[in-house]
Amino acid sequence: MSYTALYRKFRPDCFEDVKGQEHIVTTLQNQIKANRIGHAYLFCGTRGTGKTTIAKIFAKAVNCEHPAGGSPCGECDTCRAISAGASMNVIEIDAASNNGVDNIREIVDEVSYSPAEGKYKVYIIDEVHMLSIGAFNALLKTLEEPPSYVIFILATTEVHKIPITILSRCQRYDFRRITIDTITARLQELMEAEQIQVEEKALRYVAKAADGSMRDALSLLDQCIAFHFGQELTYDKVLDVLGAVDTEVFGRLLRHVLNRDVAGCIGLLEEIVMQGRELTQFVADFTWYLRNLLLVKSSDDIEDVIDVSSDNLVRLKEEAGMTQTDAIMRYIRIFSELSGQVKYAAQKRILIEIALIKLCRPDMEKDFDSVVERVRAVEEKLENGIAVMPAGGSEAYSENGRPAAAVPKERPQLPKAIPEDVQAVVDRWTAIVGQTSMPMKQYLRGAGLSLGGDNKLMIVVEDGLASDYFLKQEGHKEQLVQMLSEAVGKEIDVTIQSVPDRNVFAQNYVDLSQMIHMDIEVEDEE
Repeated sequence: MSYTALYRKFRPDCFEDVKGQEHIVTTLQNQIKANRIGHAYLFCGTRGTGKTTIAKIFAKAVNCEHPAGGSPCGECDTCRAISAGASMNVIEIDAASNNGVDNIREIVDEVSYSPAEGKYKVYIIDEVHMLSIGAFNALLKTLEEPPSYVIFILATTEVHKIPITILSRCQRYDFRRITIDTITARLQELMEAEQIQVEEKALRYVAKAADGSMRDALSLLDQCIAFHFGQELTYDKVLDVLGAVDTEVFGRLLRHVLNRDVAGCIGLLEEIVMQGRELTQFVADFTWYLRNLLLVKSSDDIEDVIDVSSDNLVRLKEEAGMTQTDAIMRYIRIFSELSGQVKYAAQKRILIEIALIKLCRPDMEKDFDSVVERVRAVEEKLENGIAVMPAGGSEAYSENGRPAAAVPKERPQLPKAIPEDVQAVVDRWTAIVGQTSMPMKQYLRGAGLSLGGDNKLMIVVEDGLASDYFLKQEGHKEQLVQMLSEAVGKEIDVTIQSVPDRNVFAQNYVDLSQMIHMDIEVEDEE
């Protein structure tokens, strides 16, 4: 006899076996007991939450010869025929492959014939959102006023695609995602029936990976059991089969990020890759771990919201105390963006490495969260007694190797000789700037003039709009060089450098504008 998958073998046959949808089960049972059965129902919700299962149980209950408390007996001929898929009163239609007008017209024609046995003909149309507009229109009139012996049950995962004219004619039931506790309890119950040894921690991870779908949970568990057939299914074995990463690894990764240890992050990712873990799942799990960190950081009474063991909760609280809320939110933003890219990427590892470098190097980004983290890093250095030097500077250390107080840098001195073409530009700088148009004129007014390598003219502008204008936008630097060359009648070599502000320029660069007020010896060209 062929093997039957767990989700098929243990599909509920009565309302009492349905887990996680009590609000729907109770309503349907009450309708059956009170004989207030509707003519059209719309079951909507995510995959694997029991829409088709409850539809079949409901079809059995309304036709059962001996119903008990609104549930089918499961023993009469009608119940058995429906369970075996041999009843002429229950018609299942897959709208994904039968979505045309002709398919619906066949249903409309069949509706006029009363059931050969039982009370009701039940039409279960799965994935009903796949019907064409013409098919919906063909169904409309019959759905509104069907014969008294016909019940329509429409099931869909995308209710927003259903026309409002259909929605208004149905009783709508929203199926909820099933909780991790409910799925775990059901899996434990089934494993006892199958006499298979499984760790509870392993079942909880399977339940979490199922994302609210009982069918997905049973399918994943079936896969894990098959891989380790005849052995006890442990948490580590489940991680191996599903390509997942133990949560302890995430704590190690967070510590590398907080220490700005890029090499450590890349090395840990290398371990994960070499273990054969699924990188898409790693990104999703690490994002979920960061979410748990944020919740722990935001509230003290969060145990009921975070589904982790008591040991893991203690570790989460310790790790949450090591970082700040805005930093965690930045990490979540980066990895959330990554999760949308990595799923279909050809080079998943490279994308993840870039994201990890961004976590360790907030100066790579210009958004508000990154700036806050950079400021915090500077504050931590100051609190620890480490001198923070301006751009281009270096830390000073005393004889005992400890950071010394910052020593004021000696002001740069003007060179004794300046190339003739550079001097000519400096002499005429004000006139040259006056002939330019906006916004170049504005950026050049705030620029400083200095000497670069090989005695080239260096124009120093501030970071931001000015630096972007000359360094990132094409044509503007070339336009400036041409204008300077025409002004002095010689070809000018120009280097453009950006600095945070004017003070950095004054402390770190030779200011050639001072030559106007000083006697400078100009070397003769040979």
